[in-house]
Amino acid sequence: MRHAAYSYAMQQILNALCDPTRRNALVILWDGSEHCVCELMDRLDASQSRMSRHMKVLREAGLVIDRRDAQWVRYRRNPDMTPEIMAVMSAVLNAEKSFELEKA
Repeated sequence: MRHAAYSYAMQQILNALCDPTRRNALVILWDGSEHCVCELMDRLDASQSRMSRHMKVLREAGLVIDRRDAQWVRYRRNPDMTPEIMAVMSAVLNAEKSFELEKA
């Protein structure tokens, strides 16, 4: 059963990483600090509803956590990710940054 739970969690993570907007949001959040959804919307040129849907996928995959601050929702990288997941995430996000630099 443990293997099945791990496989499901990994599938959620991989599905979350399929979308470029979600990967770019993770690049922003990977600095370890909190970012409000309005900042993510602005930097990624996304509507509030679209950004909220993307952040829900990332949250359900366990990659980010959120905190309500009055009318704002602030997101940050999940500090409780396993070292294996952190290694996967670092590799994916470093590749994303490199690809973006090559495009520029």
